[in-house]
Amino acid sequence: MAGKKIDFYWEIGSTNSYFAWHLIKPIAARHDAKLVLHPVNLGFVFRHHNYVLMEEPAIKIANRIRDLERWATRYNLPFRVPDVFPIKTSCALRASLAMRQWGKEAAFIDALMAAYWEHNDASIVDYAGLRPLAAGLGIDGAAMERAAESDAIRQMLIDSTNQALENGVFGVPSFIIDGELYWGKDRMDFIEDAL
Repeated sequence: MAGKKIDFYWEIGSTNSYFAWHLIKPIAARHDAKLVLHPVNLGFVFRHHNYVLMEEPAIKIANRIRDLERWATRYNLPFRVPDVFPIKTSCALRASLAMRQWGKEAAFIDALMAAYWEHNDASIVDYAGLRPLAAGLGIDGAAMERAAESDAIRQMLIDSTNQALENGVFGVPSFIIDGELYWGKDRMDFIEDAL
């Protein structure tokens, strides 16, 4: 019998989505769970909830950065805080949706996460930086861009974000299993229990 479904709500502009992406994949594999990917326009979600990330106290942001370094060390991930943060992410999110038609969505997310959170590459804010990622997966960058800019894909991202809000998502990463929402990269023990 197949395992459960994990709805994974993510955003390339989220540090915690980077870690969650690396941590959830082996958990899903261990439990034969299907990972269903939902890109979320986090800026829209934050505005919906009147939350402004960069208005947090400087001391809290500094501690948050140190904590991310601890996570990178613990899980042996080559994470680094990019020089340009935050960034606009709509093109990258739509590109990930476009890559579904070629069966390359997860591989593209891998490439996005590495580019921005490991290689300090903020060029992913637009298609000039995204086309090479698609090409690296054997997909014509111009074809990916055309798909990502289509009305259908634009609507898919809107629908994905609205669905997240309807399902109670207030931040990412968020996971939903059997109607239960788990928020944050540090909920993996609870997710294991649920699976």
